Amino acid sequence: MGSKDTGNDSGNDSSGSTKRKVTVFKAADEPSEEMIASVVTQVGRDSGQNAASAREEEDMDERGSGWLAKIKRAICCFSFVLGDVQERDMYMNENDPSMELADVCRWPEPVIGPQSKEDEGKKTLILDLDETLVHSSFRPVPSPDFVIPVEIDGRNVDVYVIKRPYVDEFLKAVGPRFEVVVFTASLGKYADPLLDLLDIHKVIKWRLFREACYPFEGSYVKDLQCMGRDPKSMILVDNSPHSYAFQPENAVPIGTFIDDMEDQELLDCLDTLLAVENAPDVRPTISSELRRKDIEIFGAYQP
Repeated sequence: MGSKDTGNDSGNDSSGSTKRKVTVFKAADEPSEEMIASVVTQVGRDSGQNAASAREEEDMDERGSGWLAKIKRAICCFSFVLGDVQERDMYMNENDPSMELADVCRWPEPVIGPQSKEDEGKKTLILDLDETLVHSSFRPVPSPDFVIPVEIDGRNVDVYVIKRPYVDEFLKAVGPRFEVVVFTASLGKYADPLLDLLDIHKVIKWRLFREACYPFEGSYVKDLQCMGRDPKSMILVDNSPHSYAFQPENAVPIGTFIDDMEDQELLDCLDTLLAVENAPDVRPTISSELRRKDIEIFGAYQP
């Protein structure tokens, strides 16, 4: 990747951020695509053929009056909505090494502190950042909501950020009901200043960046063990199934956001979250809610 770790920056701040590594790139005439993509996890998927494919899908979605987005969401969720071990094994079977890893304690100490008094007893809601709450690009975009300068190779490079529709309303709604954590595989030097701007309602209690992820088979897995919370009380909202490979039963999948300003996935997601808010164990309730939504789209499941 042409980078090296130089140690940790400052410790926990008032927003609850944990210590994080700062990456300094080796000298080069210009920042390469690899360097740039290493800062924001989304950028690698927003280049070349992948970007063209994503835009083509968005165009198809517009022509299909939103049905493609619903189908994509349902397919993404399919192996988790049936709610029993047999269907989850479609994604992660007993011969899969990630299944064994899911049962191993990898975090001798939690990466976040105990719940605050105001959050005591609430479920912990873990939100992905890139392509879930926002879309970011190193290419200029019309009317960005934010422009985040990120230092790469000794100079600033601008990151153009578009907020997902209804993100402000979504965060305002979940803030009083959940202990809210943002967990991203991006670097803190990009994500931290972005969250300062995004969190206008001051509801995000903890921020976790790339070093809190677990590297597995070339991906960054968001291992919920690191939270030190009861698995019955944790919910992860993420657009990437790789991110929740260790705890798929805790995941509420959401479609990938790029630039569709008619997108309403956060409103659909909020409906699911409110249904699990008071559940003794979020996992079976998540499963039943995802199953219900699939039935709304496709009709009753026929094995």
